[in-house]
This record gives sequence, C-alpha cells and structure tokens, in this order.
Amino acid sequence: MSAPRPRRAAVTGIGVIAPNGASTETFWKSTKEGISVLDRITREGCEHLPLRVAGEVRDFDPAAAVEERYLVQTDRFTHFAMAAADFAMEDARFGRAEVDGAPFSVGVITAAGSGGGEFGQRELQQLWGKGSRFVGPYQSIAWFYAASTGQISIRRGLKGPCGVVAADEAGGLDALAHAARAVRRGTDVIVAGSTEAPLAPYSMVCQLGYDELSTVEDPTRAYRPFTGAACGFVPAEGGAMLVVEGEDTARERGAPVRAFLAGHAATFTGASRWEKSREGLAQAIRGALDEAGCAPEEIDVVFADALGVPEADRAEALAIADALGAHGRRVPVTAPKTGIGRGYGAAPVLDAAAAVLAMEQSVVPPTPNVFDICHDLDLVTGRARAVEARTALVLSRGLMGSNSALVLRHGADV
Repeated sequence: MSAPRPRRAAVTGIGVIAPNGASTETFWKSTKEGISVLDRITREGCEHLPLRVAGEVRDFDPAAAVEERYLVQTDRFTHFAMAAADFAMEDARFGRAEVDGAPFSVGVITAAGSGGGEFGQRELQQLWGKGSRFVGPYQSIAWFYAASTGQISIRRGLKGPCGVVAADEAGGLDALAHAARAVRRGTDVIVAGSTEAPLAPYSMVCQLGYDELSTVEDPTRAYRPFTGAACGFVPAEGGAMLVVEGEDTARERGAPVRAFLAGHAATFTGASRWEKSREGLAQAIRGALDEAGCAPEEIDVVFADALGVPEADRAEALAIADALGAHGRRVPVTAPKTGIGRGYGAAPVLDAAAAVLAMEQSVVPPTPNVFDICHDLDLVTGRARAVEARTALVLSRGLMGSNSALVLRHGADV
C-alpha cells in the first residue's frame, strides 16, 4: 500500500492593500497593465529628506476599514494588515461562522521589517515635547513587529498557532512558508502575509543608512533593476495577506483552491554581500524546487527580487541560471514591484499574490519603467505576456543577507 500524500497547503484567499490599488482587484488590474504609481513623497515632515520617490498608498481610509477601538492602538502598518486580512478571509469565504466553529484551528503569521514607525514617532514627540504623562499606553505594543499578528488574531477571534517572522525583506516569503508548514502539521487555516508602512519621517531617516536606497528624483528613473541605469530601489508601503489552509479543509467547505504553496527554502549570506547572494539564492531555489518535487524546466515564470543595485542584479540573474540551468535564460522573468516600489517584507507577498493571479489568468505582468536589459534574462517589459503558467517561482533577498525562494503551483493542479 502506498503512503498517503502529505497534506497540501492551499491558497484560498488573497487580500491586498498596495500603492496601485487598495483592493486585490485594483492591484491586479494596475499590475497587469504595467501602470507605475511611483511618485514624489507627499508625507508631512519628509520634504527636506534626500529620499524623494516612493510608492505611497493614497486610496485607503483607515477609519473606514478598522474599528475605532483598534485604530487608536495600532500603527499604519497594522491598519493595512487588518484590512488585507479582512479582504483575504472574505475572498476565501471564511467568515465568523467558520472561525467560531473551530477558533483553535485558525492562526496568524505575519512578517515585518520596519514595525510601527509612525505611531512610535508620534508618541516620542509627545514624550520630548510634553513629558511622559502624555505618552499613550499603546506605545508599548503598536511599534512592535508582532503587532499585526496579535491584533488580527484578537480582532477576528483566531486562537490557533500564531507567530511573527523577522527576516528582513525575505521574511514575507518565510511567513508564507511557516503557514504552509503549520497546515501540513495539522492546523486547518493560517492567515499569513506582510504589510509595511516605512514612509513616516522617523522610518525614512533610518532607511537613509542603506547604500542600496535610490535618491533619484525622477520617478521614471528612480528604480530600474537589470539595466545599466540601475541606481538602487525605492521603498513602498502596503502589502498582502493570504488565507492558507489544508486542501482537505478547503474542499470540505467548498472553497476554491487558487494555488498551492508547494516548496520553500531560505539561506543567509550576510548584509549587502551581493556577490555571495548568487550562491545563497541559487541554493534557496534548489531547496524550494526539491521540496516542491519540481524540475527546473517546470517553472513557467519567475518573480524576481529585483533590488536595482548592479552587483545584486547580476548575482540574481546568475543565481537563476545556476539553479534553473539553460531554462533560466528562457523562462519569463518579471518584477512588477518596479511600478509600486519595494515594500520590504511585504514586497515578496505582493509578488506571491500577483503570481497566483498570473497563473489563474495565464498572463505575466510586465516590469514598469524598465528597458534596455543588460543581463541574460527574458525580462517581461512593456506589456503583459500571455503565458500558460502552472508553476511560479518567487524570489526575495534582504538587505541584511536573507535569501528566500517559494514555488507556487496552480490551484487546478492535483
């Protein structure tokens, strides 16, 4: 008798709050059309800073998305997370009745790289300007990396396994991997993902220490990875949350399976050691393929990390070729984040959401603002490309040295 197939982790819901759309539908429409929304930063207090361009979420009203009692004790990055989690759970047809039926079988896992900078800045200004009696009690929790996990679980009554991942930009993929492994171990549902809000003045000043940050003032030229004009990345806010659940659980309740989290692996190669990231990222790709039982030739599209630093771009292009062989030079590669900015830990989760949607619609979105490719990659530029995609590879690297790769399979595959 053959051994039973391991429980598969299915994506059944997607929720997005992004610079190019405060819903999954508007995000995907803009992404598919290759619309760039990068623009001059408008946040108060940032006018004098050398960082000029970013991806801001402008079409989002926190008060309309989050109840007042949660709003006052949370930062903007958690507002994004709670709203995206609501969208994802609605998309997965997973409401209050499903939660109440088995609250200990539903958990939350998020990743964050910057935490609640806006909330923290406001309270510190109160401390410096007026004194300790004017600092609110929620300062102790709102800035914290785990705030989104905690607040989503409290607000939605989710009492299953919860966690937070701190692995800089790559943490977004790692959070999805933790969700998949929790499901394989027996948890029914995990709400997982990452959101960031790094555009408060305090947060931006902290980022100015990154050599990889672009300070170019022209939004069309500030973020151009894989080209001779690459000059770094621009930051972004927003993010995405996914509902990840056991395939059996999804089938039982009649929820459509949109994709499978098939394989993941992570490595570490050290802060800003971009030449070394070639080896580390290639190893992560091989590990993800191995866990997914996937041959290199089965990858139909790659969502690139696309840092926008010449050494890092070269290392990524070579890592793809190292891990995928000759297929790595033929497979379509895309980096839609060049149209919205690189949202730290949230960036690869937005890529994962886009990968699911790309497989569903058999189209690879383009890489905005990027032309004249100077690496041996089949980078999709200009307009979307029709591709019968059944398997996607999503890549991410962090400024501190984390490397992560995730393999997604189409939801119709069995």
